[in-house]
Amino acid sequence: MPTAISGESRIRTNIPAENAYNSLIQSSNNIALRQLRLSTGKRINAAADDVAGYITSRALQARNGALKAALMSAGDAKNVTSIAQDALDQINGLMTQIKDATAMASSGALGTDEKVALSKGAYRLAQQIQFITDSTVFGGKQLLQGSFSGDWVMGYYGNNDLMKIEIDLTTGNSDFNIDNNSYFDLNATSEDIATRGSSTGASTNFAGVSGLNLEDFNNITANDLGIFTNDPNATKNVHQTLQSLATALNNINKVASYLGGIEVRLNSQETMLKSQMTNYKAAISRIEDADVATEQMELVKAQFLQQTSLISLSQANQNPSSFLQLFR
Repeated sequence: MPTAISGESRIRTNIPAENAYNSLIQSSNNIALRQLRLSTGKRINAAADDVAGYITSRALQARNGALKAALMSAGDAKNVTSIAQDALDQINGLMTQIKDATAMASSGALGTDEKVALSKGAYRLAQQIQFITDSTVFGGKQLLQGSFSGDWVMGYYGNNDLMKIEIDLTTGNSDFNIDNNSYFDLNATSEDIATRGSSTGASTNFAGVSGLNLEDFNNITANDLGIFTNDPNATKNVHQTLQSLATALNNINKVASYLGGIEVRLNSQETMLKSQMTNYKAAISRIEDADVATEQMELVKAQFLQQTSLISLSQANQNPSSFLQLFR
């Protein structure tokens, strides 16, 4: 704090001039600080400006950057659920047509030729289901062949541990609540057997239904109606086929419902992440950004003090000359 000392008649040390000079330096430094803050828009331009605020704002910026990555991850996860759900919707429509064709075949009014034609049409739809299954891919991975599973980072704990959401489309996922043997394998269709030569047990299961093999639609002939026969004593008959197709449709819908539930979570998480990012930005702004009105007011004040310090310094430098009158 400067002290008003005149120095009386001592001219070797001009205390008033030194006080005015010190005030001038302070005013000039204050002007430079206000101009810097106004030009950058930031109150904290270096750690020395506010040590605690600097640490807090940098921590918040790092957290916000991590949330941006989590938001992108949520978008990728939604891509997976959207692609898989769209494919399941297409499969649902095709399975409904297959079931409708089977229901028509159960009518006693249709002849053998009509039933064979219906079975061949259903087989073509089964082939299309296989095409959809094989072409439903994300990130180079098959989504609907019973082996896809992945984790997506959706957030972070306070200690930076990862918070994840899992998408599990494997055949063993109990969340599907699949009927019968809980086996979900869209890959076990006629096209799979034709292209891969498969004769494993998977070929007798479709969408979690034991004994349902879409290859059987291609085996119906005029001499052997197979799964289209109305004989209740046959090993396979049209009534069992209808029940199996209805169960398969229900199971496919359960998987789509599982994906829908995941997407609801992802939508909620996206909304929360965006809100958190906005709140973090607001906190960073309150800590780090300059108040333009305040800084402008302080700048005007500092400029005024600079001018008065210059005038005071000029006057103080003239004070010793008054003692020269003693030598005249």
